[in-house]
Amino acid sequence: MTPVETPSAPRSIDEVLEETRGRLHRLEPAEAAARMAAGALLVDTRPVAQRAADGEVPGALVVERNVLEWRLDPASEARLPEATDHDVEVIVLCNEGYASSLAADSLRALGLHRATDVVGGYQAWAAAGLPTTRDAER
Repeated sequence: MTPVETPSAPRSIDEVLEETRGRLHRLEPAEAAARMAAGALLVDTRPVAQRAADGEVPGALVVERNVLEWRLDPASEARLPEATDHDVEVIVLCNEGYASSLAADSLRALGLHRATDVVGGYQAWAAAGLPTTRDAER
C-alpha cells in the first residue's frame, strides 16, 4: 500500500480554493449561458432543497455533488449519456461559486480538461437576469 501524501503544512480552505481557481478559466454567468447555448454542458450540483427554493436553470443537467465524478467520467460504468468523452465542455454550477470550483477541478483531474465553473454560481446567474424556472413562475 502506498502511503498517502500529506501537505507539509496545514492549509485553509481559502488557500485551497485560491490554488484551485488558478487552474480554472472561470466563466461569468453570461459567458456560461453563451457556452451552454453553443453546446456546453451546464451541470447544477446544488442539493434538491436549494433548487426547490431558488429555482433551476432550464436545460441544466442536475447531478448531485456526491456522485458528480462517477456520472461524468467517460470511463465510469455509472456515467451519464452526456459523458461521451474527455473533451466535453462541462460548466459546474453551485449556489454561490465556491463548491463548483472544487468540483470542476476534480473533473479536470479525471481528464475533463475543459471543465470549469460559474463565478458567483446560481445566485449570480439569477441576478444577471438569465433564465431560471423562477422566471416562469412569476
